[in-house]
Amino acid sequence: MPNSISRPLEGIRVLDLTVALAGPYASMMLGGLGADVIRVESPGGGDIARTNPPFVGKEGINFGAKADDEVSLTILNRARNKRSVTLDLKTEKGREIFMKLAKQCDVVLENMSEGATARLGVDYESVRRSNPKIIYASIKALGEPSAYPGLKGMDIVVQALSGIMEVTGFPDGPPTRCGLPIADLVAPLYAVNGILSALIYRGRTGEGQLVRVSMLDCLASWVAEEHFDVFGKAGYAMRTGNYQDRLVPFGVYPSKDGHVSIAAVHSDWMRGLLDAVGQPQLMDDPRFSSRGPRVKHAAELNAIIAQWTQERTSDEIVHELLEKRSVPCSRVRRPDEVLNDPLLHESGAVMNLEHPTLGPIGAIGMGLPIQFSKSKAQFDQPACELGSANEQVYGGLLDLSKREIDELRTAGII
Repeated sequence: MPNSISRPLEGIRVLDLTVALAGPYASMMLGGLGADVIRVESPGGGDIARTNPPFVGKEGINFGAKADDEVSLTILNRARNKRSVTLDLKTEKGREIFMKLAKQCDVVLENMSEGATARLGVDYESVRRSNPKIIYASIKALGEPSAYPGLKGMDIVVQALSGIMEVTGFPDGPPTRCGLPIADLVAPLYAVNGILSALIYRGRTGEGQLVRVSMLDCLASWVAEEHFDVFGKAGYAMRTGNYQDRLVPFGVYPSKDGHVSIAAVHSDWMRGLLDAVGQPQLMDDPRFSSRGPRVKHAAELNAIIAQWTQERTSDEIVHELLEKRSVPCSRVRRPDEVLNDPLLHESGAVMNLEHPTLGPIGAIGMGLPIQFSKSKAQFDQPACELGSANEQVYGGLLDLSKREIDELRTAGII
């Protein structure tokens, strides 16, 4: 491949021990950036996500029981740009092979339950003895050791513990789960940042190291950004629904055919909004003339705006505010509109998924929303079938013969 379109992480090899979402998303990003990702799964079963409906096969998408020739849509999304091998790490021979692979890799990435890697003998200290230069990245839900022993760190549990759930929703409603598995999606971003930083450090010093990321830590750091402690002491509600009153006008308002978001935090935008509403004189009203008083009278101002928006369509509102007056405003779009937006497909933020043998399947998956001027990066290799790279990896990388590979398969080790 010419240097002008080479991938940033070409030459970096990752040994991937991840399951579910947080870990596989991190390894997929590394693969999209050009790393050679070797995903290790248990023989005969693999990642539990392989049993997640819906399933895709020759008959299309199926929301029922999985047929033998069908693949989980989850796997088709999360397992792109990886080579799949099977290996039983519970066996001595399996651990021996794993360590041989680790010697050939730059990064080991895992998100097993707490203590699992130590029980299997594939923890950082064990791997480091085989490869002192290894970057060993560990993603845990609640840290290791966990402050909540015995608690399984599912995304919804992490959201609850982080406080982000308590600040999401309406003031008179209950704490609300974010509509996306945000803990599972945020942690891998930090993990990849940590891995890349450790690779740069190793490039300077020659030393590998352990990189640890906690899903709870990641979300808690986000909660700290908004200074909820200060606002809480001042008597402000933790949950503000579709409005952010300290920035008013800043919120989601009803229209005749849906909703629009409006952000008029600056004076020029505020003036344009009030002009569109037909009440420009409110700019001189002591309640609304500056940001401080507006916060105290946010409910009144929001009611005035909502009265105007609900009598117009979303497109009419956008025309009046954004197109005529440059006030930040947008229609609230449905997910299917976003997933089929040609501009987002062109940028690579979202992309059509492909089955490894059937080709395009009529479903859309995550893209890699990073663009380089001199490099290429994208999730452009379809997910592989479980163990499909066994011969390629064990034969090519470890130089095992076909007979040795067949013996490992017969013994259930791969």
